[in-house]
Amino acid sequence: MCAGGRPPTAVSGGPPLELGDRVRGILKIAYKLLVNDRGKFTALLVGITFAVFLMIQVTSMFAGMMMKASATVSNTGARIWVMDRAVNNVASSIPLPDYVLDAVRSVPGVRYAVPFFSGGALVRLPDGTYQAVTVIGLDDSSLYGRPMLTQGRIEDIYGENGFIVVADEELPKLGNPKVGTEFELNDHRGVIVGMAKVSASGLFGIPTLYTTLSRAIQYIPSMRYTMSYVLVEPASAATIPRIKGAVERLGYLALTEHEFIDRITTFYKYRTGMGMNILIMTVISFIVGLSISGQTFYTFTLENLDRFGALKAMGAKRLELVSMILFQAGVTAVAGYGLGIGLCALLIALAKLRMPDYASVITFQNLGIAFGMVLVIAGISSYIAVRKVLKIEPFEIFRS
Repeated sequence: MCAGGRPPTAVSGGPPLELGDRVRGILKIAYKLLVNDRGKFTALLVGITFAVFLMIQVTSMFAGMMMKASATVSNTGARIWVMDRAVNNVASSIPLPDYVLDAVRSVPGVRYAVPFFSGGALVRLPDGTYQAVTVIGLDDSSLYGRPMLTQGRIEDIYGENGFIVVADEELPKLGNPKVGTEFELNDHRGVIVGMAKVSASGLFGIPTLYTTLSRAIQYIPSMRYTMSYVLVEPASAATIPRIKGAVERLGYLALTEHEFIDRITTFYKYRTGMGMNILIMTVISFIVGLSISGQTFYTFTLENLDRFGALKAMGAKRLELVSMILFQAGVTAVAGYGLGIGLCALLIALAKLRMPDYASVITFQNLGIAFGMVLVIAGISSYIAVRKVLKIEPFEIFRS
């Protein structure tokens, strides 16, 4: 102990500060070696940026399409969907017998259950053209799953021939109707009584109309059974497994909102060509980025072998040389990753300004996948460079 009972302080220039200064000096040299050769540094950035851009762009397109494919589920907001076992996406519903609704309502833990209709139809516009639409039929008594209106009153849906149209990017296909616009659906008169806003539009560019269940069944020809789904609101989260088990014993399937969305995503990912095409494009993007950055980084290392050899002769340890290579690869990878994301976000924003129905959205999962692949690219590139640097002998540099 020093005088006054105080503990001794670290002396300036002692081992801790000396070690820190040495690390900072090594990394500073590595950074200068990296950025001084602007041509090679730019080539490294371009390679990783292009790879990240392609990976984010392709996976974002898939995420956007899946969001649109599940639009009806997310827009409705039902916690549990009861359906036929063979249903694999919301558009291919299989009608349910009426007794399923009564049976579900009698299950303990069900707060309420309502019927839900989803079907396709052709509408005849005032100018005589026809347009395919998706018609959503809401329960007459509760209108459960109704969208948020921006114009009109929800009560007007009960009026004669009342329909609500979703005012999204598909609205121009219906001739930009207003409240009061008339159309024909299977020789039945329809009237727009409200304009609605939803969180996501459909996948296939088809406008959406909402009406009551009874009117949807009356206007659209259907099979003997007319109910597409049963929407269930459980009394609490703890009763969901009991409800799912009771529906299972009935011979049908009950899925939560997220489970239904996952089922739809799985269908498009594995049972259509969409998922395989996305996977192939992502792998190609990874290979392009790896080949460009790996070759450029290796060339960069070869051109700086004399400098690494000089550092080794001056006493630089193997770990410090490896740290230099990893630092250079890390700086390049992080910079290229950021540039790639920024470029992709900019192009997606510009595309949506020109094409409002452009299906692409950047998610945290996409960012994570791209970041993992960038780390692999940086790791492989630095591994190749590290092997070359560690084999160099200082006397070979000075002899040449």
